[in-house]
Amino acid sequence: MINDQIRRPHSHSAALMGSNTKLILALLGLLITTATVATGYTNHTVGGDAGWFFHSKTNTSATNYTSWAANQTFSLGDYLIFRTTTNQTVIQTYNETTYRNCTTDDASDTDTFQYNGGNTDFDQSLTIEVPLTIEGANYYFSDAGDGVQCQRGMAFKILVRHGNGLPPSLNQPPPPPYVEAPSDPAQSPPVTINGESPSLNNKAAVGGANTGVMLCLLLFGVTSSLMTMMW
Repeated sequence: MINDQIRRPHSHSAALMGSNTKLILALLGLLITTATVATGYTNHTVGGDAGWFFHSKTNTSATNYTSWAANQTFSLGDYLIFRTTTNQTVIQTYNETTYRNCTTDDASDTDTFQYNGGNTDFDQSLTIEVPLTIEGANYYFSDAGDGVQCQRGMAFKILVRHGNGLPPSLNQPPPPPYVEAPSDPAQSPPVTINGESPSLNNKAAVGGANTGVMLCLLLFGVTSSLMTMMW
């Protein structure tokens, strides 16, 4: 009888410890998942190591950008990083017709944008960072050489998923700069975005990281308390 009385509390304690251990493991799993989701924005370097370049001597693009894009997963809040020079341009459009025509001549300033346009110096290194803020089909091309670069492979299409949605820093992007209306009312040129692109350490990633840190600290505190109670 005495042995039975001793075993019963011990058995109850073991069961309690086992239950607490499972709870702690579950919380740790949630902690890891939360940290991953909160910082789940990606910088995609266009073309990988090949970058965004056109070989004028061979009239070919540095790589197959369509194939590169097909192997990526794009979500709202991600960035496209174009490592290039002023010999190429970066055109972003949501208009498939503009994309297929390889020109911005008849493009609307509401759906087509040129990044770092207007630079007249050639062979100047550039890093252009383009945020993905519109879900669905996004098109990119270089219209340099009167569209020849685009026609010879400097073009690709991506499908942007919702993912985690836009981070606060991109949820309400500023309006594009004012562009004076052209003399010909039938044409509306694309907006040219001048100046430096956002930093690679963009606010989207920072905002997501801060949220992840706060959630991690909260879950870590709960886990520590449970471990203290268990021991």
